[in-house]
Amino acid sequence: MLQRPGSEEYSPFFTGYISQVPEGDYLSFLHSQLDAVIALFSPINDEQGLYRYEPGKWSLKEVLGHMTDTERIMSYRMLRIARGDTTNLPGFDQDLYITNASFDELSIEDLLNDFKAVRQATFSLVKTISEAAWLRKGIANNNEISARALAYVIAGHAQHHLGIIQQKYNH
Repeated sequence: MLQRPGSEEYSPFFTGYISQVPEGDYLSFLHSQLDAVIALFSPINDEQGLYRYEPGKWSLKEVLGHMTDTERIMSYRMLRIARGDTTNLPGFDQDLYITNASFDELSIEDLLNDFKAVRQATFSLVKTISEAAWLRKGIANNNEISARALAYVIAGHAQHHLGIIQQKYNH
């Protein structure tokens, strides 16, 4: 079973995300989180998906697209670091990704299917990482991080946005 990373395995920036992941079975949490995302977004129609809780904030569709993009990027980083790649992996500008993605033009169904596909790829990748590989560290956005910490960032980031949706978007 994958263990929670120690604070020496990631930069303080990720503390908030990692703390969102409860103690216990990581994979079970990741599966239950997928169910939560499906339950939250499935009843939303495409017009409701355009809702922003205030001007300048992302729409529900953009939040879901951002969750998917971030999981893709963090999984890619996790793969490279777990496989021993020590290249400094670049950061990314989340706002630029939103601006250039046109998520609002896609259907909620398509965005949800994309999230499900990426999450399935994450499940598949996690199965290929050995106990020793989880502890490997690399550099992402000029900060040292372990493969294990990235796994927790994936889950914690999604949980963070689920919380924001429940707090700010339920109207």
